[in-house]
Amino acid sequence: MQTIESTQDAPATTPATIKLADLPKIGTAFAGGIYAGIIGGTDKQPDYALIHATVDFELFDMNWQDAITRAQEPINNLTDWSLPNRREARLLSINTRDSFDVGDWYWTNEQHANSSDYAWMQSFDYGGQDYLPKSYEGRARAVRRLLIIQ
Repeated sequence: MQTIESTQDAPATTPATIKLADLPKIGTAFAGGIYAGIIGGTDKQPDYALIHATVDFELFDMNWQDAITRAQEPINNLTDWSLPNRREARLLSINTRDSFDVGDWYWTNEQHANSSDYAWMQSFDYGGQDYLPKSYEGRARAVRRLLIIQ
C-alpha cells in the first residue's frame, strides 16, 4: 500500500513525502504521473522520488519562458509541478526514455550560466544535453518531487 502524505491543506512550500518502501517499479503510473526513479539529495538535502507527467500533459512548441510557466499548471489536481533540472532530465532520459519522443529535445529549468539568453535542454535520442536560445520552440514535460522519508 502506498503512503503519500497529503499536502492539500498545507502551505505551498510543504513538499509531498513518501516512504521508500512504498515506491513502485520505475515506469509505473504513480502519484499523478509516471515514477521515474530516485534523485540523490545534494548539500545535505534528502533524496526524493521523481515523477513525470504523462504524455497527455506534454507541452509542444514552447519557448523556454513559456515552458517554465506552463509546466507549473495543475495536473491531475496536483499543483507542485515544474520543469526538471538537468540532473532530473538526465534521469528521465535513462529510466523512462520510451515515455518521451526520442526524435526531439525537451527544455530543463536551467538557464545557461554564461548567457541569460540560453537554457539547457535534454535529448532523448542520444541522451545528451545542450543549450539553445530561449526563444527556440521545443517540447517540455513537467515533473514533481516526493521527499523520501523513513
